[in-house]
Amino acid sequence: MSDFRYVGSELDLFAEATNWKTYWSRQLNSFLSGDVLEVGAGIGSNTSFLCNGVTGRWVGLEPDPDLAVQLGESFKNLGREDRFQNVCGTVLTLGEDERFDTIVYIDVLEHIEDDAAELKAAAARLRPRGRIIVLSPAHQWLFTPFDSSIGHFRRYNRSTLKKVSPPDLVLERMFYLDACGTMASAANRLFLKQSMPTRSQIGVWDKWIVPVSKVVDPVLGYSVGKSIIGIWRKPEA
Repeated sequence: MSDFRYVGSELDLFAEATNWKTYWSRQLNSFLSGDVLEVGAGIGSNTSFLCNGVTGRWVGLEPDPDLAVQLGESFKNLGREDRFQNVCGTVLTLGEDERFDTIVYIDVLEHIEDDAAELKAAAARLRPRGRIIVLSPAHQWLFTPFDSSIGHFRRYNRSTLKKVSPPDLVLERMFYLDACGTMASAANRLFLKQSMPTRSQIGVWDKWIVPVSKVVDPVLGYSVGKSIIGIWRKPEA
């Protein structure tokens, strides 16, 4: 059992952002396969958007004991309890023989101080042809009191995310999402400077801004956005 306690309080709030979760998860679904490790799975609000179409074992890894309990309850609601497993701990505390085909970090890597070491440890848990998938907030210039309040060490761009690429893995794709959301984040950074968005603000972003980004992002070639996705693949043994 871990003694880690998550400092953020936004998980329930962002769990309601279903348009956003549907959008980014559809960008990732074709890269998910086999047995999946979801690192920092929180309360399980992302799992249902990711697990459809994946038939292997799904392990939700959460270091906060209280969140891990909620994660277990969330997994029960998904059915197939033999398939879904919640574990309280980190990549380093997993059993030595644990191996996965896909390892995902959804808004998690920015919370980890030594992100390069984390991805290196995750890469050691991959089977041949396995993938690591990272979704994180983009652009350090958008770093706000909100980032600080929920324990972010950083935001990423292409350069900084590439710098922590796991050794011996091949970068398969890297792109941005939510170009229009960048403007909303910039407004908070420059004017509002909030440590926590309101439920109504999340609702406006999710209902009105995300759908526009879904149209704009491909036009811009996924070159602009407030979130960044990196996907790495392990070569054949």
